[in-house]
Amino acid sequence: MTRVIHTGDTHLGYQQYHLPTRREDFLSAFRRVVDDAVDEGVDAVVHAGDLFHDRRPELPDLVGTLSVLRELDDADIPFLAVVGNHETTRNGQWLDLFEQMGLATRLSEEPTVVGDTAFYGLDFVPRSRRDDLEYEFAPHDADHAALVSHGLFEPLVPDYGNVEWDAREVLDEANVSFDAMLLGDEHAPERAEIEGTWVTYCGSTERASASERDDRGYNIVEFGDGGASISRRGIPTREFVFVDVTLAEGEGVERVREQVGQHELTDAVVAVSIEGEGERVQPARIEAFADDRGALVARVTDARERTEEDDVEVSFADPDDAVRERVREMGLSSAARDLDETIRASKVADSNVADTVEGRVRELLDESEAGAFESADDAATDDGTVEEPTDDGTTEEPADEDVAEDSTVEETAPDGGDADGSDGQASMGDFS
Repeated sequence: MTRVIHTGDTHLGYQQYHLPTRREDFLSAFRRVVDDAVDEGVDAVVHAGDLFHDRRPELPDLVGTLSVLRELDDADIPFLAVVGNHETTRNGQWLDLFEQMGLATRLSEEPTVVGDTAFYGLDFVPRSRRDDLEYEFAPHDADHAALVSHGLFEPLVPDYGNVEWDAREVLDEANVSFDAMLLGDEHAPERAEIEGTWVTYCGSTERASASERDDRGYNIVEFGDGGASISRRGIPTREFVFVDVTLAEGEGVERVREQVGQHELTDAVVAVSIEGEGERVQPARIEAFADDRGALVARVTDARERTEEDDVEVSFADPDDAVRERVREMGLSSAARDLDETIRASKVADSNVADTVEGRVRELLDESEAGAFESADDAATDDGTVEEPTDDGTTEEPADEDVAEDSTVEETAPDGGDADGSDGQASMGDFS
């Protein structure tokens, strides 16, 4: 039997909320996973991509990562990994450096055998290049096999509607039979059995946004006589306090303070969401209240619609909301709104934005989505109506038409890879 830890989306170097403390939290979470691996004596740690948050990690992030990987090496536990979209570079990958140092193995179409299981890797591939993939892998003589990859795969993440990377297609076309697909990119743990193969996301090891409310952790995967079995293990992380307040008519800032004050806030990230018919609340007043009670940081989201007569006050907690609302009023094309979201408001790492935008434009041009470049004023439907933008800035599409990939989904799925527009079929090695 082979027993491994399946982890990923560690996003080392992410200075969330511009706080060095949060940057340290992401490394600490990764270290906890490795400590568990050493304590449990697993056969390997399998990382499914986005080890780093940025393709240009800074020296402290590299030093911290090396320190953790050396702990695994000292315990003779191999670190097997693929490259995610956040860390993809045009030439060599940081993972290649760690491999040359003897601290990691970059998985590929060639099998890496641990115990009785062969592990293969498929790095993140931009959507524009996936049609060129041939899922051909070198043969193995192990009892079991697993494919490790990074991306948003149907049917585990069907709600995005624009994934277009189907796990069933990969399993059907692959010339190797896999007991499991071990995936990264989706920050929530998910699993599904597809024609006898377990397909699973391990989830992220720290919360990369306030929308990630579930506890963080990783998967333990065992390969044995019955194939693959998967269990879940949680890890302690920075406390997030989620406070959802619905204000009745006449209620306002005092009601929000009352709700927030019911929680222990010391050293916690506090995420407050406000809805209801009550009075307008200045986020800065709630943030200051939480700060006085020892919170590490507080962020307030007021999701209620504003009327034109309202006096709008913007705090440092919600400038993106204000800008997004103004952009939606400008009548820009869907392509322009898509690119605005990628450049300004998405979770794409700063150093990845240029390549992400280039890849997105190439996709729109390659797919001949001329309509995407029409302004909202010109994009009238046959009956003379105009499609209204949705909350994320895109327009509603008919259910039976293809939907353009949303490069703002983090975990989602910012398209950080290269898109060279090359023709012809490609082998797995072309994307390593």
